[in-house]
Amino acid sequence: MQRWIKLPDGRFIDANRIMYIGKVETYPRIDEDGNDLGQGYNVLIGTDVSRDAQTVVMGSKDEVLAVLKQLLGGGAAPASAA
Repeated sequence: MQRWIKLPDGRFIDANRIMYIGKVETYPRIDEDGNDLGQGYNVLIGTDVSRDAQTVVMGSKDEVLAVLKQLLGGGAAPASAA
């Protein structure tokens, strides 16, 4: 059964196909005019060993943390049919 997780950029990924999760990294974010937008976060997620199957999840701390919680925690439990 597939377990789809929505990434911060709007794409979806099947959580059951993920083989590894990289280290969370931080970087300074700036806009086109050079204004400071605060700290950005990213994490590498791979669905295969080849480089073509790697996805970088980028976003705010809350966005990246929410994706990792869904992946590692299994997300919300499905509603039971009564």
